Amino acid sequence: LLAQITAGTAAGGAVGYYMANGLAPTQLPETVALFHSLVGAAAVTTSIGSYMIDPHHAATAWVGTAIGAMTVTGSLVAYAKLAEKMSSAPLMLPGKDMINMSLAAGSVGCLGYMMMDPMNVTQGTMMLTGTTVLAGALGYHVTASIGGADMPVCITVLNSYSGWALCAEGFMLNNSLLTTVGSLIGASGAILSYIMCIAMNRSLTNVIFGGYGKSAPKKAAVDDKNKVVVEATTTDVDTVAELLVNSKSVIIVPGYGVAVAKAQYDISEIVSTLRANDIKVRFGIHPVAGRMPGQLNVLLAEAGVPYDVVMEMEEINDDFAKTDVALCIGANDTINSAALNDPTSVIAGMPVLHVWEAKQVVVMKRSLAAGYADVENPVFFNENTDMLLGNAKKTCEDLKVKIKAHFDKA
Repeated sequence: LLAQITAGTAAGGAVGYYMANGLAPTQLPETVALFHSLVGAAAVTTSIGSYMIDPHHAATAWVGTAIGAMTVTGSLVAYAKLAEKMSSAPLMLPGKDMINMSLAAGSVGCLGYMMMDPMNVTQGTMMLTGTTVLAGALGYHVTASIGGADMPVCITVLNSYSGWALCAEGFMLNNSLLTTVGSLIGASGAILSYIMCIAMNRSLTNVIFGGYGKSAPKKAAVDDKNKVVVEATTTDVDTVAELLVNSKSVIIVPGYGVAVAKAQYDISEIVSTLRANDIKVRFGIHPVAGRMPGQLNVLLAEAGVPYDVVMEMEEINDDFAKTDVALCIGANDTINSAALNDPTSVIAGMPVLHVWEAKQVVVMKRSLAAGYADVENPVFFNENTDMLLGNAKKTCEDLKVKIKAHFDKA
């Protein structure tokens, strides 16, 4: 038995090492989601196998099977969305609430039928198999119905699911270590989900069963009153570099685009040069920036950005009005003013960084396309906003060179 455990551990460790070796920071969110599915699969197989050996734990086996099956399919959908193998837009099937309730009721019905004769292993195994199918379908549908803007919360919810599935395994196997670790993971995931929902001004039930809707991206805003198409204003590297070196205060708002372009090191050098020349530079980080909680904080710390200049949204939002330049790099949904100004917007009510209150806003993006939530951003078309389009890595490198050259001449 010890040899089997050792061999299994070695094989699993080798596979995990192979998958994680050389993993890019941008792949961490989907990799975490994928690993959650493995925890769910382990819970399902362990629950059914344990019941077949000892049917006295029938109810606990059902709990482990149901939560595990939801975790498997939900995590796989989250992985597909985060890896862009599946559309980030929410699945909007007619009567989706009825579908969810029917699948949940069917799973509970399997439990009820199994508990009528829990010692009948054949019948119980069939009911657990039915629960696996129904709960798996529920996990798929619930996660597929969650929009791109809610995926960071979805990951923490799935993390919590995997913890409770592990806890159920501990009960079945009479293993206090599994129960304790599972409880810690489940509780911490639930608490983090709650904290993030508070930051987004949303309830957990609204995230799971609602989901931000879909809004078609546009290239220009339209003034309905005068029927005038308002085009976004573009700029170039020389102009932005000149703007930054002549500023007294700058707030940089990074988004997922920084991780994709791996631009954090160039940004760190830009910040060091500006601060060395008495220009106040800080970062504004949204609670759900990126596609995983804390992703931007980790990237900036990795690049050597001083911790004391990295501020949370609540700490820095009031300072935008006193700031010369708000430099938004790869950020979109987290700086969308429609969340505050348009009650009909699908992200209405979500707290965002008030970058538009700065004297000048520069948004660095690859294009004018909508962000991951697929919602148009009115900030791009404001009079005080300039769009610096292009690859963030190349643009930040060019800005770094221009800014250094300016101060070297001085």
